[in-house]
Amino acid sequence: MIHPVPPGTRDVLPDEMRELRALSARVLETWQGAGYGEVWTPTLEFEDVMRRGDDRTGAAGFRTFDDHGHVLTLRTDGTIPIARLVANRYEHADAPLRLCYFAHAYRAVKVRSGQPREFLQGGLELIGLPGPAGDAEVIALTLEALQGAGLRRHRLGLGDGALYGALLAELEVPEPARDALIEALSRRDLVGVETRVRRLGLSDAAIELLTRLPTLRGGPEVLDRVDGPATRAVEGLRELYQLLAERGVADRVILDLGLVRELGYYTGAVFEVYDPAVGFAIGGGGRYDELLGRFGRPRPACGIALDIHRVHVAQLEEERQAS
Repeated sequence: MIHPVPPGTRDVLPDEMRELRALSARVLETWQGAGYGEVWTPTLEFEDVMRRGDDRTGAAGFRTFDDHGHVLTLRTDGTIPIARLVANRYEHADAPLRLCYFAHAYRAVKVRSGQPREFLQGGLELIGLPGPAGDAEVIALTLEALQGAGLRRHRLGLGDGALYGALLAELEVPEPARDALIEALSRRDLVGVETRVRRLGLSDAAIELLTRLPTLRGGPEVLDRVDGPATRAVEGLRELYQLLAERGVADRVILDLGLVRELGYYTGAVFEVYDPAVGFAIGGGGRYDELLGRFGRPRPACGIALDIHRVHVAQLEEERQAS
């Protein structure tokens, strides 16, 4: 290439751009039909705003300075700016807020990792409705939007982002070791998880629980295989799965008790969306009941962000197979 673009970025030409616009419009139509209003937040945020939401987002972004010496960052995440927006603009709103957005996000990635530095997100945020009812609404609307966009093979993995950490705390695992285990689990490094667990000096029963739990994946029957201190924690997942069954979407949901999300603000149900045409998750999200309180009045919240480019790849593969 005569004039290269930065690694992890690319140009989008007219044909693809038309398809991306049409795809976004289909997703937006579903969400607006359910009462979600589209918003827009700045591409640049103050770094301390992003760090207030999750300290790791600051280190993952691109930073610069304004003419007053304030540190600015390109947004790395769509949910934290929404939390700031709600605190600023809807401080006194008592009814649930239903918001959505389509915007680019930017993250620093390792060279030759194959991960994009710039990506288009379509996000859905439900503020003020506690789970599992709020979780079921967000999940159902995500699956409905993807089906409206032409996908047929997509599935949603569902877990509890707080479950493993709560077990580690209950077993009095030291915090540094706890963080290392959660980080390994977020990479799906089950061998690393088992190695670290066996170094903790726990009882055989605790070791068996901490190494077996992340492997439990499937339908609602996997919840019946959970015992001991984790039993109470999975009851919320059982109730959520029942609500999804009532909405007619449970057949697309896979319970995954080893699922945790990279960002640290999730407090309950977490989910990722997959499609066989794409090697990475095409979206993810979860419940973040503590995030709004970092900016203003505490409120329960749940949301998801889809990677529109990856959804587009899956959509094209669906169309190719149907032809």
